[in-house]
Amino acid sequence: MEYRKKVAAIYLLGFFVDLVNMFITNVAYPGIGHAFGASVPQLAWISTAYILGLTIVIPASAWLAAYYGSKTVFITSLLIFLCASAGAGLAQSIAALIAWRLLQGLGGGLLIPLGQSMTYQLYAPAERPGLSSIIMLVGLLAPALSPALGGLIVDSLSWRAIFYLNLPLAALALLLAARWLRAEPARIAPPPLDMRGLLAGSTAISLLLLGLTMLGSPGDWPAGAAVLALGAVCAVVYVRGALKKSAPLLNLRLVAEPLLRISMLMYLLVPGVFMGVSLLAMLYLQGVLGMTASMAGSLMLPWAIASFAAISLTGKSYRRVGPQPLFIAGALLQAAGMLMLLRVDAASQIAWLSGAYAVMGFGGALCSSTAQSTAFLRIPDGQLSQASAVWNINRQIGFCLGVAVLGVLLNFLLALHGIGSLEDPRASTVFHWCFALAAASCLLPLVLCLRIDNRAVLKLVFHPQESKK
Repeated sequence: MEYRKKVAAIYLLGFFVDLVNMFITNVAYPGIGHAFGASVPQLAWISTAYILGLTIVIPASAWLAAYYGSKTVFITSLLIFLCASAGAGLAQSIAALIAWRLLQGLGGGLLIPLGQSMTYQLYAPAERPGLSSIIMLVGLLAPALSPALGGLIVDSLSWRAIFYLNLPLAALALLLAARWLRAEPARIAPPPLDMRGLLAGSTAISLLLLGLTMLGSPGDWPAGAAVLALGAVCAVVYVRGALKKSAPLLNLRLVAEPLLRISMLMYLLVPGVFMGVSLLAMLYLQGVLGMTASMAGSLMLPWAIASFAAISLTGKSYRRVGPQPLFIAGALLQAAGMLMLLRVDAASQIAWLSGAYAVMGFGGALCSSTAQSTAFLRIPDGQLSQASAVWNINRQIGFCLGVAVLGVLLNFLLALHGIGSLEDPRASTVFHWCFALAAASCLLPLVLCLRIDNRAVLKLVFHPQESKK
């Protein structure tokens, strides 16, 4: 096997493990909540802590690889991830579980940007669209298989077993990385680590997510608003400081490129919102309607099949129609799928639920695959590692915000109606309001689409050498 194919295989396995960890825990929330007496905001932090860990460590990926070498950093990350996965399975409290998930994210956060950078550098620009298609297809396997498999594991064994599932996958990636990756010499004099920027950025992200989570608890609203405001101030300070530096930890100037910026925003507003809807749907189907974990998890299968069809359509039609119509169709379809959830009031509506997930999957994949194909068209090869870090941070933040914002909305509406338990018959109405508002948010990308020069993008696709000028 060619060396570049070996590197690509390791990257794709790491990408798969990352997505498994995002999707598989949703079906376990009711079981974890029952075991620890955890509230909805606490359950949301099981995913948020993992994504937060991923997000915090990504900016340092390029520097760590330059200083220690990509292979060393990649293997170390896998070892941390393995230990944290075992710790999560053994956790004896919700606080301990959240802490292990944070460490799990810190270990897994370097796998994606490092793997992506190592792989893309080995493929010529003309070969990267095909590589992107494979990445998107692998990205479907985790959301499709992990919730259904996780549901079976929870029903037959325990919620703890879903974390033990990570161990053989991560061990395989570790073995392949140790055997296949070439040891790259560390850079003799890498640029100094922007520690102030790393601390400022991490603090801003942590405060923003903590503030959003605190807003989800009625008694913590004043404190949550204060923490959220402080996080926003820290974010502004970090961005201003980063833009003034000649060699910042994260090159935010790349976001000035319109195609990358619009693609990032599309990822925030479409796949990011779906992550929040997925969490709410699992709570609704299992906690309110009494559906089994395995049945709820199996709904991701029609989602994945429809997503596969959408990715295939994108690959065939992107060069012919450009990104604008694909983005518009995708956003409208995802909104339609979320609106279909308003008619769900019984666990027996499997056919209708499958249709709703299929429509959401087709629409969301149209947007995400189109964004992936568009984002790096104008990025020079020398900036790919920094662009990859920016892209992946945006992806993680989108998932965090989708879960956090919809979790806040759910708890606010539950408190507003005086509902203290999901067993309250009025809880169905609250969930339906959340699904409706999530669908409405999917219309925001339509405004972004108006800013795309579709003819210029088609010209770049047919004349790729122009994209680097």
